[in-house]
Amino acid sequence: MKKSILFLAGAILFSVTSFAQQRDMQYWRPYDQRGNNVFESGKADTVAFDGVKVRIGGAFAQQFQSISHENTASAVLNDNGINTNQLMDIGSGFNLATANLNIDVALADGIRLNLITYLSSRHHPETWVKGGYLQLDKLSFLNSPAFDKIMEKVTIKVGHMEVNYGDSHFRRSDNGNAFYNPFVGNYIMDAFATEIGAEVIYQNNGFIAVASMTGGEIQGGITNPDSRKPSLIGKLGYDKTLDNELRLRLTGSIYTTAGSINNTLWAGDRSGSRYYLVMSNTLASTSSDFRTGRFNPGMRDNVTAVVLNPFIAYRGLELFGNFEQTKGKASNESEDRTWNQVGVDAVYRFGARDNYYLAGRYNKAGGEMESGIEPSISRVQVGGGWYITKNILAKLEYVNQNYQDFASTDILNGGSFNGLMIEGVIGF
Repeated sequence: MKKSILFLAGAILFSVTSFAQQRDMQYWRPYDQRGNNVFESGKADTVAFDGVKVRIGGAFAQQFQSISHENTASAVLNDNGINTNQLMDIGSGFNLATANLNIDVALADGIRLNLITYLSSRHHPETWVKGGYLQLDKLSFLNSPAFDKIMEKVTIKVGHMEVNYGDSHFRRSDNGNAFYNPFVGNYIMDAFATEIGAEVIYQNNGFIAVASMTGGEIQGGITNPDSRKPSLIGKLGYDKTLDNELRLRLTGSIYTTAGSINNTLWAGDRSGSRYYLVMSNTLASTSSDFRTGRFNPGMRDNVTAVVLNPFIAYRGLELFGNFEQTKGKASNESEDRTWNQVGVDAVYRFGARDNYYLAGRYNKAGGEMESGIEPSISRVQVGGGWYITKNILAKLEYVNQNYQDFASTDILNGGSFNGLMIEGVIGF
């Protein structure tokens, strides 16, 4: 423990001079307001490399929650006679603050290390590493003009990192990092996972192509090799700004794996959701029932998901869409099931430096359960935000979520929750 503290203190002291000289990194997404609507890091070389640099950054988020919930589920008694479908009594109060430690290291010209650690999260009380990867935008060490030419349009990432499936993962809240999300909560079906593998990104005059292969699971492993299959991820798209005012982006993505011990495309966020204890029973805790408000279709073995993401930005107006279908099953199921999701976001930014915004979202997910019933979940989010500085953001949101056609013995039967969320965010 003492060695870890000494190492961290040394890294911070070592980075002070570097941070003063070079606030930004090569081919890097800022953790503050400037990172909004940045997707894959670009190929513009805007920061000169002048030696190894360490940049220490962080992110912090705190919410005040005032939400009520209800359901009509039939009573289901456990061995102690407790009705496990009775909802917990919840009211107004502050949620657990979440925080990230961001370390970026410029190792060589065009080569950067990224390491993110969750200092505090809803699910894990202890500090733990989200993931880390090496990003290569130049291969100067090869002394090859041919490779130098290729790398003008190519980025290579290797490590334990977010899978680049779809564009919504660039706009979601990631534990303490909530600057990129104009809302407080993420989508109902939250496509996010960290897996071990490699990714190649090609960008040329607005055209984008991504190809990745990972181990297919959130953790590495060598047991049960016949059940472990790699995940293949692909993306094609176009992203162009016309006349410096109209930005058009359209991408299509696929994620597929033929088998897993425990695939987590829909359950990979171990930090937890923003809506604490909604639709939870009286036995739940914020850490054990940490994905409340989201839905996981339970395709833990094989899964194939495809998504189309249009994005339009004109002056202060932004429109983002998420049209998604996923097929798959758990290992104990004989046939694949299908779930669909639609999400539409509208954001209007205004002010001298776009420091205010209004936002609205409609989100719906529905599909087939293992039992054969086909329920659905719908949500409306309306709110806004104020960038007090480029590093400080305050959000206000009203959320209303409803559950339809769940089994009478399911706690989600006739379920709904609604109320207000206030969130403060710091990122640097």
